Order: sequence, then structure tokens, then C-alpha cells
Amino acid sequence: MDELLAGLPEPGRRSAEQRAAVAAAHEEARALRARFLAAHVDDVYAELTADRARYLRIEELVEGAAAAFPGLVPDAARLKEERGREQAAKEGHEIDQGIFLRAVLRSPAAGPHLLDAMLRPTPRALDLLPEFRRTGRVAMEAVVLERRAGAAHLTMCRDDRLNAEDERQVEDMETAVDLALLDTGVRVGVLRGGEMSHPRYRGRRVFSAGINLKMLRSGDIPLVGFLLRRELGYISKIVRGVLTDRPGAWHTPTVEKPWVAVVDGFAIGGGAQLLSVFDRVIAASDSYVSLPAAKEGIIPGAGNLRLGRCGGPRLARQVILHGRRLHATEPDARCVIDEVCEPDALDGAAERAVADLSAPAVLANRRMINLAEEPPDAFRAYMAEFALQQALRLYEEDVITKAGRFAGKGAS
Repeated sequence: MDELLAGLPEPGRRSAEQRAAVAAAHEEARALRARFLAAHVDDVYAELTADRARYLRIEELVEGAAAAFPGLVPDAARLKEERGREQAAKEGHEIDQGIFLRAVLRSPAAGPHLLDAMLRPTPRALDLLPEFRRTGRVAMEAVVLERRAGAAHLTMCRDDRLNAEDERQVEDMETAVDLALLDTGVRVGVLRGGEMSHPRYRGRRVFSAGINLKMLRSGDIPLVGFLLRRELGYISKIVRGVLTDRPGAWHTPTVEKPWVAVVDGFAIGGGAQLLSVFDRVIAASDSYVSLPAAKEGIIPGAGNLRLGRCGGPRLARQVILHGRRLHATEPDARCVIDEVCEPDALDGAAERAVADLSAPAVLANRRMINLAEEPPDAFRAYMAEFALQQALRLYEEDVITKAGRFAGKGAS
């Protein structure tokens, strides 16, 4: 495979015959990888994690697999070369990561261990925890975290891009979620968008415009570092809590807290996906929610798993497959929004929600609701298939074309 690619121009400049030859070679190699992993994934994972004694995050796992099993997944040098190209000019080596991670997540032995690894606090969060405990505030590039009256307020502050998500946003969100969960002075987490400097929304709050399509076009939305880390990292921690080694954790190994989302303006794409995991969603009367997955050509994270649960399969198809927009005041929007109020009443509604969710029995009941709605094995099975299907979609012609078309808008 390497010899074939070495003699060819980059993907966007190949002839039809060259593209066909490369596709056939990739198909053969990927079929071999899939068969190998079907038979040996548990042995591979045991080798990489010292028989599951080490907890490796997905980025560490694929890096270790590249070193220990050459050819199974792309190595760091190949990924660095790919990262320097626009999406249309990439070879698609991330698909091999998708094949590998699908096999790992499918495994009843390796999959749960990997999910647990992703629930552990990040080193960055542990480094910042003393500062947050002392000052009650941590300001990052994409998120500002403040502790006020027992609530951790996470404000998304990518004001020039309508809180469109990229790797920086995912990194900062996971750090903020970890800190909110680990700080004993916090009872409830609150997520809201900050005021924008974007010309169309200057001075107004916005929740989220979804994935940053400029970054997708430029090749800077990676499968592992963004699309999978987002779902298995901070969003999963909002649902399941952060996994710690604290003493006395035999009965509840994770530290969980209830969460409130406050929606100003709109929650598009990834922003809409988030609402399904919050315990209370409060939205401005002039806001709306949408999941334009078919428009963008990619899979909306775990939205396909969760929206049908919240609103039923027909509504999920209308929103995901047909691009239906749900305005906050519509009855159907109640599947993702609990309370609608005028924009100037959002602060008071959020305070009341924090007070309600601070009741002692909330955590135990929340845990049981989440367990019933989204059993860990169901989530694992979904994410296993998502790892591969999303990787495949990233390199389809329609996605590349659509990302280029929307690049000037900067967000979904």
C-alpha cells in the first residue's frame, strides 16, 4: 500500500484509474485489518494496556497501537502529514482508526475498559483543580468556569464564531466539566453561551452553532481528537460522571452532578446534541434547535441514539433526516426543552433550576434514570458503529463538497 501511494499524486489530483486502484488497495487492506481485529482485538488491547491495568484514552490507545502493531492504524508521522492537508486532499487514514476503535468498543472486555478510561479526569483538569478550588474561577480560550452559590457556571466564549466547536472547544469543555465534577463546592453545573462579537449577533448571547465547518474543510476536525473525544469525553461525563480512585468509592465509583443548559439564540448541530444529556433545559422564547446532519453529511454524534428516546422515532427522523427546525415555543420542542421563558427571565429560571436540582435525592434518581434510558452496553454498541461510520462519512465526496460550500459561514 505504501509503495502504491508513494508513486501517486495527492488524492485530489489523481486520475480516475489511479483513484480506482487506490480504492481497491484500501478495500483489501481494510478487510484484512477488520478480520485480524475480529479475531485478536482482546489480545491487542491487553498488550497495549498491560492486561487492562493501564487506562489509555483513545488518542493514547491509537498512538500505542501504531507503535506496537505497525500497519494496524496510521502512525503519528502519517497523521501529521494528513493534518496539514485540506479534507479533500487527505488519503483517509482515519478510517483505519475507525476500524480499530469499532473493534475495541465492540469487545465486552476491552470496550467497557476504554469507556472507563475516557471517564477519568484529564491531567490538565487535575493540574487546574487547586486553582479552581481556591479562586472559584478558571478562564480558558473557549470556556470560562465560575463557581457561584454552589453552581459551576460554564460559559462558552468563542464569541467570534458563535461557539462553533473545534478541538480547542472540546479540550476546554472537558477540562471545565472535570473541574465542576471534582470540586466539592459545586452541587450543580450550568452551561450557557456568552455574548458574541460576531457581526450578525454582536452583544447577544448564543448557545452553539455546532461543528466549525471552516475547520472541517481545512482538515482540522479529526476523528479521534474531536468527534470521538467529544462523545466519549465531556458529554459522557455529563451523563455518567467522572471516574475517580477516591477512598470509599465502592458504592459509586463516579462523581456525578445534575446539569442545567440555558439556550439563547439557537442550539444547532452539536449544540442540539448536548441538550439531550442535561437534566433541565431552559430556552429563550425566540430560540430554536436543529440538527442539520443531512445538510452537512455527517452523523450528529449520539443524537441518533438520544433524540428518538426523547421525542420518538418519527420526530427524530424529521429533525435528523429532513432538517426540521424546532422553535422553542412549538409543542414538539418540549422533547428537548423543559422550560421556555422570555430572554430577560432566563437568569431567574436558571437559579430556580439549580435550587430544585440541589435536593439530596436528585443524584440517586438521576443515576437510575440515566441507567434505564442509556445502559452502558447500549451506548458502547452505538459508539462502536459510530467510530467507523463517522470516519467513512468524513471522506465521502458529498461531505467534502458541502464543507467547502459552508466554509465561509464558519459553523453549521
